Amino acid sequence: MFDYELDPKAIEQQSFRQIRQLVSLEQYNVEQQQVVMRVVHSLGMPELAEQVRFSAAACQQGCQALAAGNAILCDVEMVKQGITKRMITQPPLCFLNDSTVAARAKALGETRSMAALELWRPQLKGSVVVIGNAPTALFRLLEMIANGADKPALIIGMPVGFVGAAESKQALWDCHRELGVDCITLLGRQGGSAVSSASCNALLRCNIGELY
Repeated sequence: MFDYELDPKAIEQQSFRQIRQLVSLEQYNVEQQQVVMRVVHSLGMPELAEQVRFSAAACQQGCQALAAGNAILCDVEMVKQGITKRMITQPPLCFLNDSTVAARAKALGETRSMAALELWRPQLKGSVVVIGNAPTALFRLLEMIANGADKPALIIGMPVGFVGAAESKQALWDCHRELGVDCITLLGRQGGSAVSSASCNALLRCNIGELY
């Protein structure tokens, strides 16, 4: 009844061919290009390429940490589930549903996403942090690092929403040099679990030579 592409590989190839036609990528290196294209692919919005920001060594640090099998820390389960499992040696970590988190959040009068970050501390050093849902988690992470917590190798900060999302990402971009952390972010309200995990997957694909 309908005429449409069935082959998943062909669909992906055609998608990225169109993205390369629609988005100017010349200013980016190879790894950055892969991330930008995954951002555009995940959200279906070529214009968002202009809102992606990379710190100087973001892709290098992220690729090295992922290749070494360092922890991947996720703010929500949807981000965790979006990380491609065949390309990692240990599962990503998300503590949002840990039995202690809800009580801690209630006691402190904060979001569960904020409270869950206390359980990140043993894994933070050299990790890849992927925040796609909760601006409060990104703000709390920046506060923790400013107060002396171990530094991740890379922060992928792309929370979505109308309250705090744009502000948290701007804060990440504005203070990452002062904090001494590398980051990838998508400025503005757009973001989410899919685009943040896709950005991490782009780096994982770079490590195994799966490039578009």
